[in-house]
Amino acid sequence: MRMTFRCDPGLADHLVRPYPARSALPDWLRAMPAKAHSDIHGREIRTVKQCPPFVDAMAYGVMIPLPCDVRVERGAFAWDWDIPEPATEGHPRAPLSFHPVAQFAGAPFANGRAALKFNSFWTIEVEPGWSLFATHPVNRDDLPFRLISGLVDADRFHDGGINFPAVWTQPDFAGVLPRGTPVAQCFAVPREAPELVFEPFDEAHQQSYSKVVSDVLAAPNVYRKHFRAERGRLTT
Repeated sequence: MRMTFRCDPGLADHLVRPYPARSALPDWLRAMPAKAHSDIHGREIRTVKQCPPFVDAMAYGVMIPLPCDVRVERGAFAWDWDIPEPATEGHPRAPLSFHPVAQFAGAPFANGRAALKFNSFWTIEVEPGWSLFATHPVNRDDLPFRLISGLVDADRFHDGGINFPAVWTQPDFAGVLPRGTPVAQCFAVPREAPELVFEPFDEAHQQSYSKVVSDVLAAPNVYRKHFRAERGRLTT
């Protein structure tokens, strides 16, 4: 799978490039202990740091970065970003714009305030038959916003920027969102609908089920050692 990112030639030397999600695992995950005491169990148990599906989801795909520092003070946003005028007509210069409140009328995530829109400085093209799924960086509730997920047929729509709407979730936040902060996690998905098949276990599946459950309960890291596939590294 090839994902092609393009940008305005006048801004190429000023932009943070999208980067592999694997390289953006947060500090809180790195600092998390591998084990922690459980009052329920009366002993130490493994934390999600040792759960491959949890970490693999966070490491999957590509992160879209914030292009510059953004200062935030109780719902007011400001930035100082000295970039040249884009060479392309209609191209944005501001890192943010906004959606009016009415655009999300009745949505459960609406909070009565205008939603952010992280403006795109990269177009994204994927291979024929694939779409681009964009969502909030996985398991990143530490970020003071919540991205609204979207699916774009980026094998066809790839000559305009894909913007990323988000709801600001921390109205009392005061500080700086630094340049490079991941604002969206993106990955290519096949557009062809899957065929759904339903069937009861046969004897072989029953035996396999019982064995897998027994193995998982008997020892740690069974999934990691025997089932987890090797991940390919993103290349540039």
